[in-house]
Formats: sequence, C-alpha cells, structure tokens
Amino acid sequence: MTSPAVRATVSMSLGVAGAVSLYGISFGALAVASGLDFWQTQVLSLFMFSGGSQFAVIGLAATGAPGLSVITAAGLLGVRNGLYAVRMSSVVGPGFWKRLLAGHWTIDESTAVAIAQTELRAQRIGFWLTGAAIFVGWNAMTAAGAILGDALGDPRTWGLDAAAAAAFLGLLWPRIQSRQPAAVAAVAAVITVLTVPTAPAGLPVLIAAAAGVVMALLAERRHA
Repeated sequence: MTSPAVRATVSMSLGVAGAVSLYGISFGALAVASGLDFWQTQVLSLFMFSGGSQFAVIGLAATGAPGLSVITAAGLLGVRNGLYAVRMSSVVGPGFWKRLLAGHWTIDESTAVAIAQTELRAQRIGFWLTGAAIFVGWNAMTAAGAILGDALGDPRTWGLDAAAAAAFLGLLWPRIQSRQPAAVAAVAAVITVLTVPTAPAGLPVLIAAAAGVVMALLAERRHA
C-alpha cells in the first residue's frame, strides 16, 4: 500500500516536472533563433541537460562569443550540480551505472524535491521520478520549441521564462521556517541581484552559494 508521503512525493515530482518542462519550449525557440539548427538544439538538451548552462551557451553563441567563453560560462553554471551530487550520494546509493545516470539527472529540481522529503524512500522516489519526468518533458518541449520557432514569437510573453524559477521557489519556501535560513536566503538574493548585471554568467550563483556556506559555518561556530 502506498504511503501518504510517497503519494505526496509523486504529486510534487510531476507538478514540478510539468512546470519546468514547459520552459523547454522557450529554450528550443531561442536556440533556433540564435542560429542553431534543430539537431544541435536537441543534442544540447539530451546531453547537457542543465537549463542554466544551455541558456548560457545559446546566449553567448548569439553574440559571437569565443568558444572558451561559452564553455567557461556553461561550466560555472554546472558547478552547482556537482555540489548537489555530494548531497544526493546517500539517496542514490551504490552502483556504477545507477550513479552514472543519477549524475546526469542531478539538477536543481530533482535535488530540491528529494531533500524536501523526510523519508529515505520518498527521497529516492522524488529524485528519480523528478529527474526522469523532467528529462523526457524537457527534451520533448525543446523539440516542440525548435519546430514551432517563429510561430511562438517571444517565449517570454507567455511567462515561460518564470516557470522554472517559480517551481523552485515553491519548493524552497516551506523550508524557510526560522531566522537563519531566511537570513541566508535574503543575503543570497541581494548578492544575486547585485552581481547578475556585471558578473559573468554562472558566477553570481556561485558567489551567493559561497556566502550561504560562510554564514552557515559562522552560525555553527557561534552555536558550538
């Protein structure tokens, strides 16, 4: 018999996947508008599968940036996924092929859904179901966006650029239940707003994450 926690996890996973997958239409349309063909666009979604890095690639490619700049920006944005993998290691468990697949599906949303659960079984279901559902949905919507392209117009007019951020915020908000997480979130938000206009793509999120780690270490030191 399925427990209420598992049912809630499945509902959360599919809800997040639905919202985030729609954003793939925006990527597909913008990638084609930036000069990529259908197959180049699809390969990025299949093998890179990291929304932030993908948007960085097409944004810089559209401006004629050199290849090294494109790779650096995409790499900076992908660093956070490596940090997520450390947290997800105990959830995924042992097994080379399983960990290899998990590494590809370790993204913001699969990690967030997993850590939002209190039971290990629910965490594993949340991670794998969210990762699989978004992978399928993101690639399908990327193809749709690349095919429809000009017929869609500017994807931002449909609000698709806010779908992923809104879904992630919805997962984060219930976890801000005390002053320390609220303070970390506030500082990270301020740092991001101040650095996004001037810092290279990918760097603001790393600076904000570093600030959060420093604040957590200072809080732990005061507590000790």
